[in-house]
Amino acid sequence: MASPYELGLDRNPANFLPQSPLSFLERAALVYPDRLAVVHGSTIRRTWREMDARCRRLASALARRGIGKFDTVAVMLPNTPPMAEVHFGVPMCGAVLNTLNIRLDAAAIAFMLQHAEAKVVIVDPECSGTMAEAIRLSGLAPLVIDAPDAEYRGPGEAIGSLDYEAFLAEGDPEFAWSLPTDEWDAISLNYTSGTTGNPKGVVYSHRGAATNAISNILEWDMPHHAVYLWTLPMFHCNGWCFPWTVAARAGVNVCLRRVDPQAIFDLMRQEGVTHYCGAPIVHNLLINAPEAMKAGIRPGVKAMVAGAAPPAAMIEGMEKMGFDLTHTYGLTEVYGPATVCAKQASWAALDIGERARLNARQGIRYHLQQGATVLDPLTLKPVPWDGATIGEIMFRGNITMKGYLKNPKATQEAFSGGWFHSGDLAVVDPDGYMKIKDRSKDVIISGGENISSIEVEDVLYRHPAVLIAAVVARPDPKWGETPWAYLELKPDAVVTEAGIIAHCKQHLAAFKVPKGVVFGPVPKTSTGKIQKYELRKRAGSAKAVEA
Repeated sequence: MASPYELGLDRNPANFLPQSPLSFLERAALVYPDRLAVVHGSTIRRTWREMDARCRRLASALARRGIGKFDTVAVMLPNTPPMAEVHFGVPMCGAVLNTLNIRLDAAAIAFMLQHAEAKVVIVDPECSGTMAEAIRLSGLAPLVIDAPDAEYRGPGEAIGSLDYEAFLAEGDPEFAWSLPTDEWDAISLNYTSGTTGNPKGVVYSHRGAATNAISNILEWDMPHHAVYLWTLPMFHCNGWCFPWTVAARAGVNVCLRRVDPQAIFDLMRQEGVTHYCGAPIVHNLLINAPEAMKAGIRPGVKAMVAGAAPPAAMIEGMEKMGFDLTHTYGLTEVYGPATVCAKQASWAALDIGERARLNARQGIRYHLQQGATVLDPLTLKPVPWDGATIGEIMFRGNITMKGYLKNPKATQEAFSGGWFHSGDLAVVDPDGYMKIKDRSKDVIISGGENISSIEVEDVLYRHPAVLIAAVVARPDPKWGETPWAYLELKPDAVVTEAGIIAHCKQHLAAFKVPKGVVFGPVPKTSTGKIQKYELRKRAGSAKAVEA
């Protein structure tokens, strides 16, 4: 017999509507139409009313060109105003936004265009040469729109049939867009970085995008009208969902074409920046900038770090600058950040070294992520909270991808047992906070002993001369594998291999000490993630595959 709570209480248009971050833009334009929304260079300062009208124009123009539900619109743009606008204008017409990594080569872009069946391409002049070649290789004939930027004065030719502003002029600023028919509908497509095979296309939903945008606000206690500096590429996990987050707070998008310490500090002073995100390398650039460059920066700027476990030295450096650092963790498959190292009031009484150790952990699940925990990969049972038993970090909940585009086998494997498998190995401390020990493929097995590359890197970062450290396995005829260190030094720093090894011997067991040190540039992605697979190739490791 049905319960009274199951009778006559059905969903209807009055009590149930799909969740979508598109609603955030609509509200910002309604409630704060004259508040600043976008800043770019010395000429562009647009309000939320203008932002809304431009996004509606984009949606309308796309619709008039026959672009609609589940068509892919690919964009190859740096952090310019059009990149912020496509996050709303493209899904407003039902299409799916595919933000492409501007540092990739033509062959990789061609695969993505072909795999996603892109109908439209919007491209910045800096990327036009690569995109022209990618389109040729793809065999497609998409509508190509050039998006020139007055702040860019480098080489690059127009390759499209019209430019972005002319295209917007075709659209209606009062275009009556609709919410998706189902919040599970796709809103965006993000490709993982592949090197040993084709990259996988991670599909996000309207529901997941809105959910993670709200969680970003909750984790940061992000206030209305926050001023957000775009140091994080918007092509990376849709800027960790912050284009939608900033709209939900009617904040300010301070655009930045490329990461440059001088430009960052200048914009912080000029625009009163309150928040920014980035990989550890971004924060290290600011920490190690000349003191004169930092003059006049008010304390309390909120920074979010993700992409890798921040070393203690970086956390200490941020505190010394007066920046309030929040450490998050996640992957493309979970919309970027999905856990946070939530700070406890009791930590304030601890010395800076201990605070840094605690803040370097991956922490606990985001507010609106149902599950993020460490499980035994074979039994799927939680590991004990002893800080020692290693398992795999797994996720489940609304901040988890729909799956991989056109790849049901990989999707099924990723969701085996009803959890998303991250591939990251971790422990859980007695307080319930997770701490990554390593990627499963980054563990170095030397003489039967497991060595965490992260543990060795943490020690290397404590050396005052080290700016960037990466440790990988190198084949060894006696031990099977041994750790090798690849280091970038701080400007004007001088240290020898012997000095680095002597430093490590003071803090590590002998078998964990690097057997060799290589000085020079460490390969990184455009988002600052160290490309360990490239270092493994250099070292001749059997695990020379994409991290």
